[in-house]
Amino acid sequence: MRNKSTLLVIVSIVAVALLIFATSARAQATPPVSDQQPRTLSINGSGTVSIQPDIAYIQIGVHTEGANAQETVASNNQQSQQLIDALSKAGIAAKDIQTSNFSISPRQEWDANGQPTGKITYIVDNSVSVTVRDLTKIGSILDAAVQAGANNIYGIQFDVEDREAAQQQAMSAAMDNARARAEVLAQAADVQLGQVISIQTYLGGASPIPYEKTYAMSADLAGSSVPVSTGEMQ
Repeated sequence: MRNKSTLLVIVSIVAVALLIFATSARAQATPPVSDQQPRTLSINGSGTVSIQPDIAYIQIGVHTEGANAQETVASNNQQSQQLIDALSKAGIAAKDIQTSNFSISPRQEWDANGQPTGKITYIVDNSVSVTVRDLTKIGSILDAAVQAGANNIYGIQFDVEDREAAQQQAMSAAMDNARARAEVLAQAADVQLGQVISIQTYLGGASPIPYEKTYAMSADLAGSSVPVSTGEMQ
C-alpha cells in the first residue's frame, strides 16, 4: 500500500540587506554612507515543500538463539540466506540488499533465585537494509521476508531519491518569505531595502535510516559462512 504521508524539505535563509534611508529630510541629517558603517538588516526566511515519497528503506533481520554458538550461527546463516533469496525473487536488485548488522553475543542464564546457572545462550542477529523502489510492492516484500524466516522488522523509512528539485523550490519560497518580512520591517522603520549582501541557507528534512555495521565473530566460528550483502553506496 502506498504511503499517503508527505516528507518535508525545509530551508531557512538568513538574508542581510543594505538599508537606505527613505526620506530626504532624514537623508540630509544623516552623514554620507561613505562616512559611516553600512546599516544592514538581518532576517530569517523559511520555505517548506511537501513531496511524495518515491523510495523506502526497510530494516529486516533474523534473530536466533541456541546453546551452541556454532550451531546457532549456522541456523541463522541458513535463515538469512533464505531471506536474501526471497527478497531477490520478490524483485529486489542485489545492489539494494545490504547487510547492515551482524552480531553474536552470549547471555548468561540465571535461576529463580537470581544465581547463574552456568548455562550460556548464544544470540545471533543478522540484518539487511532493503531499498524498495516500487512502493506498491512493500506489502508483498514484507510477506515474502516473514515467510522466508525473518523475525525482526525494524520499521520503514520513506524518502525521496532526488531532492534537488524540491530543495530549489523550498529555497525560492524561503527567499520570498525573507524578502517579505524584510520589507515589513523596513517600512515600519521608514527605510528602503537595498541589495542583498549575503545569504546563508540551512537545509532540513527527513533522512534515510543510517547504516551501522557491527561484526563480532569469534575465531572458532570463522569456518561458518555468514551471508553478507554489500549493496551499493555513494
